[in-house]
Amino acid sequence: MKKFFGDIKKDIKFKSAGTGKKLTDDTSRPQVSQSHAARPRQAPTEGAARAGAAALARIDQQPRPKVQTSQDAIRKQVKKELEAEAAAVAEKQKPVEDVSVPVKELACLSVTGVFFTCPLTGATLTKSEREVHIKEAIFMRFEEDAVAASVMMIHTFNKDREKVKSAVDIISKYIENICKNPAEEKYRKIKVSNKVFQEKVHCLEGSREFLQAVGFVSVMFPVDGQEEDEEFLVLPEQGAEALEAVKESRERLQRGEPVRAQLERQPQAFRACGHAARFELPPDFYNLTADELRREQQQRSDLLEKNSMMRTKAMREKDEQRERRKYNYTLLRVRLPDGTLLQGTFYAWDKVPALFQFVRESLVDGWQPFELIAPGGQKLNEADDVALAECNLVPAAVVTFSWDAAVQADIAAAGGTTATLLIPSLQESIRTLS
Repeated sequence: MKKFFGDIKKDIKFKSAGTGKKLTDDTSRPQVSQSHAARPRQAPTEGAARAGAAALARIDQQPRPKVQTSQDAIRKQVKKELEAEAAAVAEKQKPVEDVSVPVKELACLSVTGVFFTCPLTGATLTKSEREVHIKEAIFMRFEEDAVAASVMMIHTFNKDREKVKSAVDIISKYIENICKNPAEEKYRKIKVSNKVFQEKVHCLEGSREFLQAVGFVSVMFPVDGQEEDEEFLVLPEQGAEALEAVKESRERLQRGEPVRAQLERQPQAFRACGHAARFELPPDFYNLTADELRREQQQRSDLLEKNSMMRTKAMREKDEQRERRKYNYTLLRVRLPDGTLLQGTFYAWDKVPALFQFVRESLVDGWQPFELIAPGGQKLNEADDVALAECNLVPAAVVTFSWDAAVQADIAAAGGTTATLLIPSLQESIRTLS
């Protein structure tokens, strides 16, 4: 028993020395207890020996796993990352469930989508098709009118309007100097490596094409102090008639506008029904992510609660602005006096006069004055330069139409009547609202 407690004390001293200060040499290390060092190892029992032998036999019979090289590990990691990325993409592409605006079958939608018309070809385009189609249409115009096509390129392909204006001003100045000094060669030469030309003109798509369409040609000239020639754009000496054509090209450049696909209104007439305010819109109408769509229903519920609370005008306007920014387009239905519904697609930022024009063009007697009343009784004023979104007419709404009472009284007194309200093309295609 004394020997047992003696060994324990030695072990405690050894562990205490291990937690102390760092040792500087081997002589200061604590010595292991002699009783432990000298203690002989006990041989395993016969049963333990048989169990160990059986385990070793099983291991020898099993196939050894392949040891991975560094390339194996890299391939495995790359494969894992690619699979994770593919899974993430697939997750994003899953249809959104339980959102405020679920994706419906085309037959159930109030409108099948948002479509545009190319002003150059008249083709009907989807949102994803319009940009590529317009570019192709502009390039095709070079065969007919290179000046017009290059002007379209400058104003359409370059989104920064300030840079476009700067380039147009500089090119106009080039041409103005040539027209004022047609005999001076220095005004008819543009050094391509010139800093202003490079930073203000050459960087814009279509600028070089325009200069070439006007008559500039590329010429290599030697430059003092340089071994290699440099490129210049040179306009050959022009006669009076040719200079007039150059002036006209400059004016066309200055008047140029971007070529934009025009939103199709998709006018449609529906018979009178009791669910005119029921809308099923396609995703194109929304400027929302999937997560935002999932929160839409909750936000609408919260909005009802907010409306019952005391809020300042600034708070209400802030909420309304945030709500309006969610939508790119709006689907409007105009309820006519006989109950017929006139439907059209608009940009959310289209102005109120665009709605009046659409209604007027759809009526047989569109020349007569009329009124439009928004939901809630708000009277829309055709003279107001106000966006539809600012009138809370997004993403869809039903507007009530009424003729001017005084004018109608005069027409009735004169014995005049109108058999139909809508123009023939709409009246012939009228259908029941599903």
